[in-house]
Amino acid sequence: MNSLLKGTVAAACLLATLGGVAHAGGFSRGSADTDILFEDGNFNMRAGVTYVSPTRKFSSGLPGAEGLVGTSYTDDYAIPSMAIKLNVSDNFRCAGTMVDNNGGSATYAVPKPSGKLEEDFTTNEKALTCGVKFDVGKGSIWLLGGGYVEDFDYNRVNATTTPGVMAYLRLSGEEYGYRIGAAYTIPEIAFRAQVMYRSGTSYGATGTLSIPAISTTVPATGTGNLPQSVEAKVQSGIAPGWLAFGSVKWMDWSVQKNLLVESPIKDSDDVYNWKDGWTVTGGIGHAFTDRISGLVSLTWDSGVNTGYDLSSDTYTLGVGASLKDNLGGELRAGVGYSYLTSAEVTKGDDTGLAVKAGHAFAFNVGYNIKW
Repeated sequence: MNSLLKGTVAAACLLATLGGVAHAGGFSRGSADTDILFEDGNFNMRAGVTYVSPTRKFSSGLPGAEGLVGTSYTDDYAIPSMAIKLNVSDNFRCAGTMVDNNGGSATYAVPKPSGKLEEDFTTNEKALTCGVKFDVGKGSIWLLGGGYVEDFDYNRVNATTTPGVMAYLRLSGEEYGYRIGAAYTIPEIAFRAQVMYRSGTSYGATGTLSIPAISTTVPATGTGNLPQSVEAKVQSGIAPGWLAFGSVKWMDWSVQKNLLVESPIKDSDDVYNWKDGWTVTGGIGHAFTDRISGLVSLTWDSGVNTGYDLSSDTYTLGVGASLKDNLGGELRAGVGYSYLTSAEVTKGDDTGLAVKAGHAFAFNVGYNIKW
């Protein structure tokens, strides 16, 4: 039973990689792959990428931007992820991780009333997380902790009042934070319960606002907040070759009231006034053989909209599989489908803007190897 459960646990790791569709609301995308700390092997390495293709079409526009109706503004994006784990001793190990943890990308068919045509941003987290293990009876207690550095990049294109003349905003920044957690494991039945806290970040990103048509470039600053989070996860073998798993994640997106950009040419203020985000996931995994495992999961994301934007509830169905090869490695792949509920702006400058229900597809592939 134990060998079959290990294969099922490997398949269940795909759950995190499909999180780029629904992940505690706001701008959330991926999470650091700290689960690698619990895997067998003195040295483990895995890498993967998730590609997400969302579609959300406007059902109503605003005066001067009626051309938005019937068009989709959500861009495709990719979420790279990498993790390397090393056992320092029998009871102490560390993992280095990298992931695009937040992001957003939109392209509008015609300028919004604010002049916005394109907008994208990404935060990339690089982290070191360690775990120390204390054996207790049939199981072990783990204490987890580490730090991260987060890089922020933001780009925006605005149409100006002069036809054909565009303004380009580019900002970047870097912030630091930490994560701490604890877990209890019983390897014999693939049981693991854990909770992890991750601190938030606040940015005063700097860059430039340029208008090439008139050879003008001025300094610019953007300020905003990205949330802290708490995630609780549990999994357990429930029958020979079968594993049940679930998680609940909270992120305090209510700290992100607005994105304020200041420059000598023009200031802008994107108001969000979000509420906190919740994501709940449950699923079942099964090891068909010692080499082949699969899973199915269902995720509900609460969305964070309070009337100022279009961030609404999301429901995601994920299916994944794991295949061990003859070289000691493991190929993992998965697909996800998300239903994005309709939304309408009822407060602020964009009141009346609305989108109908949409969808998103996510595709993930990764490879894991251990020694």
